[in-house]
Amino acid sequence: MADRRSLLKVSAIAAGAVPLLAAAPAAASDKPRRRGPLVIGHRGASGYRPEHTLASYELAARMGADFIEPDLVSTKDGVLVARHENEISGTTNVADHPEFAARRTTKQIDGVPVTGWFTEDFTLAELKTLRAAERLPAVRQRNTLYNGLFEVPTFEEVLKLRERLSKELDREIGVYPETKHPTYFRAAGLALEAPLVQALRQHGLDRRNAPVFVQSFEAANLRDLREKLGLRVPLVFLASASGTPFADPKTYREYLSPAGLAELAAYADGIGPDKSLVIPRNADGTLAAPTSLVADAHTAGLVVHPYTFRAENQFLPADYRVGTDPNAYGKALDEQITFLRTGIDGLFTDQADIGVLARSLR
Repeated sequence: MADRRSLLKVSAIAAGAVPLLAAAPAAASDKPRRRGPLVIGHRGASGYRPEHTLASYELAARMGADFIEPDLVSTKDGVLVARHENEISGTTNVADHPEFAARRTTKQIDGVPVTGWFTEDFTLAELKTLRAAERLPAVRQRNTLYNGLFEVPTFEEVLKLRERLSKELDREIGVYPETKHPTYFRAAGLALEAPLVQALRQHGLDRRNAPVFVQSFEAANLRDLREKLGLRVPLVFLASASGTPFADPKTYREYLSPAGLAELAAYADGIGPDKSLVIPRNADGTLAAPTSLVADAHTAGLVVHPYTFRAENQFLPADYRVGTDPNAYGKALDEQITFLRTGIDGLFTDQADIGVLARSLR
């Protein structure tokens, strides 16, 4: 079998991964507001490759994404790895490994019972015996072609890939890590914050103008990164359309009020809201008028990077769908152009090539 680097290159070439619009290098500035809007490869190019694999990240960069986005969880031996969740039955072939059958269990993750296999019950060496699988096989059947080919990458491997691609593509590729369930991992004795900060510093990335954003759904996690660990890179508070951060009495809506945004600006540099908080949907599923969130955030000095833009009909507003097949592509380009015209500073997309093209046409 070809070595990993060759396999990644073949994977990228097979997708016709030619950037549709070359992105200019980020300006050397002390301000987190970079030229933009930014195209953020959500879990890499997860519309075309199994998410959170080196192949997915590389393809996103080759398609023109400015940033690649690894979600970070911990192994039993304290190594940060890239998985959307610490429960890995849907994103790896762990169920096919009889030697790990006894590790299937049920845990409370942020107050919700979850059954499966969990990264914190595996050493890195054990995780490396697994292979990634497409999380949404019924939606992205073509991605199942790559099941079994790619390892679970470490954050260190992602950072090295970022460095290599920045040199190879002659433009700076940024990294946009998210801490997943930080309170849970801290209670398990596997805090994510210190290893994250250490890795960024070892790669010379702990500075205000670094091509880095660190994101979290927990405001307390961001405060700790800034105030206790002294992390200097821009920080982004992620916000769901409803509910509250784990173990936090303040709702996401309160955080995104003008007063809440002003408070966030004391330790954060941006927000990553559910896209429905930027442009909500009417009762019939069509797009409504934009809210004031972008303007409110900019008044507070915060950048706005909404999530998640996907091309399949089932993820699009009703007036942007084409045909009746929920898995067929709709008017994703038009949707992203509409959102870009609200003044957002970037967007998370599963199909980086569509985001790059939308940016050029906005």
